[in-house]
Amino acid sequence: MNLIDLKISRPGLWFPTLWIYLVPFSNEVGFWKTIPFWLGILFVTFPLNYLVYGLNDYNDKEADAVNDRKGNFLFGAKASAVQLASVPKKMMILIIPFIILFTIMSGYKMFILLAVMIFVNIIYNFEPFRIKERPPFEIIIQVGYVVTAYFCTELNDLPALPWQTMLYLGLFAFQAHIAGEIMDIEPDIIAGKRTTATLLKRQKTKLLMLLLLVVEVYILWFWFNDIVLAGFLAVFSIWLFLDVFIIFKEKPYTLSQMKLFGYAINISAIASMAWTLYAGKLMMPVF
Repeated sequence: MNLIDLKISRPGLWFPTLWIYLVPFSNEVGFWKTIPFWLGILFVTFPLNYLVYGLNDYNDKEADAVNDRKGNFLFGAKASAVQLASVPKKMMILIIPFIILFTIMSGYKMFILLAVMIFVNIIYNFEPFRIKERPPFEIIIQVGYVVTAYFCTELNDLPALPWQTMLYLGLFAFQAHIAGEIMDIEPDIIAGKRTTATLLKRQKTKLLMLLLLVVEVYILWFWFNDIVLAGFLAVFSIWLFLDVFIIFKEKPYTLSQMKLFGYAINISAIASMAWTLYAGKLMMPVF
């Protein structure tokens, strides 16, 4: 493992798996004192994201080669074919010990969950499925991120999440993926890659993201009575509305703007994680 491998795991995009992993700990006391909690944190950061993005990069060389936002720890590596050739082997060396350890700790259900995680990433990236280029299924399959919540409850022996929470986390995963597609429209078109964003174009894809945000605001406000998190997403929705109709419209973001958005999203994710753990509202639906 080296710095290229760390870039491949995209530390700037660890927040979805980390955020979803932490949600079940809302209203729990002293969870940070347990070994399973920290083992889970370790897994859902570098190893899991190395699996997710490593397979992605291994099968996306052409698009990444012309993608200016790649080549950093925020958005991922711009690795050569030689550097990517060893990714599958490194991935197995990294993931298999965790599969064995977590299965010993939590039993056969954990093995099934981890197998599902791997299976979803395989069908997403490899033929004959290669769902990543079969819009809109490349968005729908992002619901696989929600498995991270089941992984958390199984590993840490926590109560199952309400279905309302699982639905919200699924929408959160859809939204995060669409944001990435919007930034990658030009390099994806050059590489001949089909995504929802390349088909709908920038403005319509942003409108789809805006629709998801409005639904999330409604769910947070009326299903969870979480006015703080709903208010934050409402502000983001207003910004996206201005982006779509007044500021950017169909214009692509510059690299500096994309990096600024990336840092802002990470800061927002950290703040919302802290609020979610403190308030615990996502574990207590009122609907």
